[in-house]
Amino acid sequence: MAKGNCQSLYGEVTNRIIAELEEGYVPWVQPWDAARCPVTMPHNGVTGRFYSGINVLILWAAGIGGGYASQRWLTYKQAEQAGGNVRRGEKGTVICYADRFTPKDEAHKAQSEERDARTVAFLKRFTVFNIDQCEGLPIDAGEAFHVPDPILANAEADFIIQRSGADFRIGGREAYYAPGEDFVMVPPQVAFPDPINWYRTALHELGHWTGHPSRLNRDQSGRYCSAKYGREELVAEITSAFVCASLGIAPTVRHADYIGAWLAVLREDEKAIFRAASAATKAADYLLAYREDRS
Repeated sequence: MAKGNCQSLYGEVTNRIIAELEEGYVPWVQPWDAARCPVTMPHNGVTGRFYSGINVLILWAAGIGGGYASQRWLTYKQAEQAGGNVRRGEKGTVICYADRFTPKDEAHKAQSEERDARTVAFLKRFTVFNIDQCEGLPIDAGEAFHVPDPILANAEADFIIQRSGADFRIGGREAYYAPGEDFVMVPPQVAFPDPINWYRTALHELGHWTGHPSRLNRDQSGRYCSAKYGREELVAEITSAFVCASLGIAPTVRHADYIGAWLAVLREDEKAIFRAASAATKAADYLLAYREDRS
């Protein structure tokens, strides 16, 4: 797609999130009506595949904005192929697919110069509709996706913490991750009026833990309140939100006082939220993989 269109999509999404943060609303915190829609990650209504990265934030926002009772989405063509259709007058939600490619000329040049070819990023738009915007779908296409049992959510979080092998210490009055020593510190559960917030906090700090050079190798060199620090906090916040939603735990904000720092990061770079959401998907997948290892 044209470069200008790519930039406009980056700008559209970033400006929307900036406006929400300025109003005190954090897009990855309770981004649904719990009375109507279960706590889960958005996914394709036909294939069941989970959306990732910035698309999660886009679809969460669209879901709450439309008042939908589902986190299931599909394209116009998928609705038709499933035997139904999108209702007349319904407005779709634009999401994106990001990747990189090597131009043919660059590939030839790199080969002649005996070096690695440089790749070019591209962003492609496509439109999806919520299952609630469709009609005539067969029962199996509209069948509710498995929603994690909230009673088991804490046990699942405990399992991830244990199987991660992280140096996870309980004590003190502050929650933090120490990159140099590579350990997580979280106060005891009795220090939290609402026990679920202990798990949200623990998952936030484990989000930082994934960034260690021996794991996902993110830049964690930023000093407190610096731009680098703000970017890493943004990744950890969204990582926690993604893991919480995957387990059936309603996400919350770990540090509301970081909103100013996040705003500064987003205003400086319209791609920052895309990068943070992409890094958060990798971090969440890293942690959730421990849930699958039950041998």
